[in-house]
Amino acid sequence: MSFTLLNPDLSPAPAEDSFAVTLAPLSLGDIYGLAETPANGAVVLMSGMVRQQTEGRLVEALEYQAYQPMALKVFSQIAVDIRQRWPSVTRVVIHHRVGRLQVGEISVLVAVGCPHRGEAFAACQYGIDTLKHQAPIWKKEHWVDGSSSWVSIGACEPKDNPC
Repeated sequence: MSFTLLNPDLSPAPAEDSFAVTLAPLSLGDIYGLAETPANGAVVLMSGMVRQQTEGRLVEALEYQAYQPMALKVFSQIAVDIRQRWPSVTRVVIHHRVGRLQVGEISVLVAVGCPHRGEAFAACQYGIDTLKHQAPIWKKEHWVDGSSSWVSIGACEPKDNPC
């Protein structure tokens, strides 16, 4: 898999990293395995899932759509940025699911492998936060009352609206 970087002055993400936008269910074990390497002292894995309630409203399902080619470029750029900030990171894995997901299903997994836990935690948080701001991914919230609305996942980040 090859990627065109958003900033051509930076090196591409290593081939050991893994990025995907998929209709298939995401597996914690599979993603953890992709981030694992003997050089790691820590693997931090962040799992985002469809929750039952948002802003006091009951959720029936979420529907995700993405512009896949650009999303993969953004994921690769996030990995490059992570390595610039935390050079000891060994692996970056970012997989996002699209399609209709029910309450409790995993929508996104971000994993970072690193020799030390502090850097792994910081890099993983940076990864998910940056993804939410930059990736061309949208979600349609389907409410139990039958209504629905589209939201860019980047709109979830203000401190007063933590999606």
